[in-house]
Amino acid sequence: MDTQLIPIDQFQTFLVVTSRVAGFISAIPVFFTTQTPARVKTGLVFAVALTLFPLMADGVPRGSFSPGPFLMLIVAELLLGLLLGLIARLIFTAVEFGATVIGYQMGFAAANVFDPQGERQVALISQFQNVFAILIFLAIDGHHLFLRIAVRSYEYLPPGKFNISGEAIPFLMDQAAHMFLLGVQFSAPVLAVLLLSGLILGVLARVFPQLNVFLLSFPVNIGIAFVVIALTLDISASVIRQEFDTLPERFLTILTFLTS
Repeated sequence: MDTQLIPIDQFQTFLVVTSRVAGFISAIPVFFTTQTPARVKTGLVFAVALTLFPLMADGVPRGSFSPGPFLMLIVAELLLGLLLGLIARLIFTAVEFGATVIGYQMGFAAANVFDPQGERQVALISQFQNVFAILIFLAIDGHHLFLRIAVRSYEYLPPGKFNISGEAIPFLMDQAAHMFLLGVQFSAPVLAVLLLSGLILGVLARVFPQLNVFLLSFPVNIGIAFVVIALTLDISASVIRQEFDTLPERFLTILTFLTS
């Protein structure tokens, strides 16, 4: 009587698929936060892995794995998903960086709130822009993108072909540099108006020495910054949407570099 219900090769294949799916799912910057219970994370990973296993199992090479190489393969599959998630995380980091600069310039340097995702204190405007970016990410079904890329990744990068010594690292460095450029784009309109406001207040201080420009600058800068943020909200949404729309191309590019 055969007591083995599941063949060992299929079970190993399922673990390989689960490890890559776990890397992709854990890289989604919305669901996998420190506030999400571990049971919910584990259940979500296994539910998605069971759903995608029939589609992804054909891309896993058949054969018996020894414990050492099999463990290295699992770790490499996890790192692959986290590496792709880093590209998406850079967009949220750019939004947070630009909003932090705006908050300091408008006088909200000490106005911090607790960020449950990173378990740290962030600027008030930064938290607002971060939530705004998350809502856009969910509105365009960005979390579905990770699942589609997880399936297509087997066409570009079969298990065991993970090579980080090629053009992958320079590409990630270019993406990090683009993060700072994107942050400047978010903060540029508000910073330009605040610079003009500071110039006008400086002229008023010279014309009217009795005017307390220091106390007047706080409500003026805060009010002007909020008005400019409201007027440029559509532009910011279009820029964020454009960055999210280019994620599939970036994912496929990094997968191509990891195969070389």
